[in-house]
Amino acid sequence: MPEKNGRPTVLSVLPFAMMALVTAVDIGTGPGVGFLPLVSLGPAFAPLVGGWRRTACIGVIALLLCAGLGWYNDLLDARRGYMTLASVVGVTAAGLVAVSMRQKREVELANVRSIAEAAQRVLLKPVPRLAGQIRAAVSYMSAVAEARIGGDLYEVVASPHGVRVMVGDVQGKGLEAVETAAVVLGAFREAAPEEGDLAAVGRRLERSIERQIEGEKFVTAVLAEVRAEEVTFLNFGHPAPLLVRADGSVTWPEPSVYALPLGLHAHGTAPPEAYRTDFRPGDQLLLYTDGVTEARDADGRFYPLAERAHLLKEDDAEAALEAVRQDLLLHVNGPLHDDAAMLLLRYR
Repeated sequence: MPEKNGRPTVLSVLPFAMMALVTAVDIGTGPGVGFLPLVSLGPAFAPLVGGWRRTACIGVIALLLCAGLGWYNDLLDARRGYMTLASVVGVTAAGLVAVSMRQKREVELANVRSIAEAAQRVLLKPVPRLAGQIRAAVSYMSAVAEARIGGDLYEVVASPHGVRVMVGDVQGKGLEAVETAAVVLGAFREAAPEEGDLAAVGRRLERSIERQIEGEKFVTAVLAEVRAEEVTFLNFGHPAPLLVRADGSVTWPEPSVYALPLGLHAHGTAPPEAYRTDFRPGDQLLLYTDGVTEARDADGRFYPLAERAHLLKEDDAEAALEAVRQDLLLHVNGPLHDDAAMLLLRYR
């Protein structure tokens, strides 16, 4: 089970290194010092990696070392020598039990990951790389690395009314967030090709959430429609997209007034108003969730997305988005605290 960071390699060598060190120190200091019981450190570290055969072999090696060092220290006929041998046998037996339990948990985790990945593929289908004049690329990182699934969502639909996209963030985490994301995505996939107006798509999403989601759950989302070198936005309390012009300048298309997220329409506030901006050949539009801009480094500084816009200059859209993703992980220098989704649109 090798890994790039070398940790499994170190753990696999550790039992032998400990036994070799104890043997060397015991022989170097001479009889009577009493390092013999430390040989059991070898079988103690053995269950960390590998199977039961490896653990048993390390236990046998430890027993042979105990016998050799016991003879060297003249302890084979003493109670101390017998207790050391018994301790090695006991630690090896405990290690075999630990290996069995670890392998069982590894199988369970692998099953959970495979189920989560299958659900991820069903929920967040791969976006089309080409939709009309638009080149699309997506990146998704879940804060729960073991599950690889979360509450962020995205979709790209080529419709008779233009290329329509959505990026959203469900309140909360876990399976409830995934269920809510499935409702919103299903409603968008159904409404985007049918409705002639982007605001009508937003109303369909709102009605779908009201019918199927209980409680105070909500979803921040931004909808975009690209056609005729123009992009129309509908923002439901979501962070403003990043628009990078062909000349490298950066803008943040924002609504005049932010509307409440999807699911809070019952509070009686006005629905969001559509707003537009130019989207010409060579321009790039990055839609994202707040897991990107709210990612903090060790000093608590947020990720400076606008300052990293130059990373999107890569010719390949996937490579450009991967550059931003790697830079985000470098900024955090650890696990993300929230899901992070990015959807990059390029006007070809």
